[in-house]
Amino acid sequence: MKALTSVLIVEPSEIIFYGLRCILEETGSYNVLSPMSDATLLDEKLPSVRPDLLIVNPTLLSATPRQQLSSWMALRPQMPVVALVYQYVDEALMDLFKYRLDIRRTRSEIASLLKSVVDDYAENEEPAENTESYELSDRETDVLVLVAKGLSSKEIADKLNISVHTVNSHRKNITHKTGIKSVAGLAVYAMIHNLM
Repeated sequence: MKALTSVLIVEPSEIIFYGLRCILEETGSYNVLSPMSDATLLDEKLPSVRPDLLIVNPTLLSATPRQQLSSWMALRPQMPVVALVYQYVDEALMDLFKYRLDIRRTRSEIASLLKSVVDDYAENEEPAENTESYELSDRETDVLVLVAKGLSSKEIADKLNISVHTVNSHRKNITHKTGIKSVAGLAVYAMIHNLM
């Protein structure tokens, strides 16, 4: 029997939380964890709760949402973060999220979207025995710093006078060695290790 995907929903509205929980639990694929109505304690809670999927109301993010999301992704790099939308949210804030869940969708559309999010991450996940940490080479460190600064693979290739293919190989190695798949997570990794 396949293990249930644990979901943490950060949402102050009880009606929305319980409605979404009902939809998710009906699928038989999710275990919805105790709700959180505030995102400020999430940094402390993520390491102990260890959700497989985070659904968060973007209006609950702090004044520095990019840093807050980066912090979460560094704590749980294999955890997709989905924006829960049911009101107007500034487009610049929404651009920080790869996945968006609009609660005005049907039950089947919501279930389908979340299944595709979980499947997308599962396809890219490496086996646990391959996620051990290794030291980065000097060139990988150079690439990591430029990725953390937001440069594309082509821009990095031009800056370092190497091919895009080589940059992509370095990025794969960085992901393998650090266990971090997101750019935001890599940026936090670079800051923590005083590379920037």
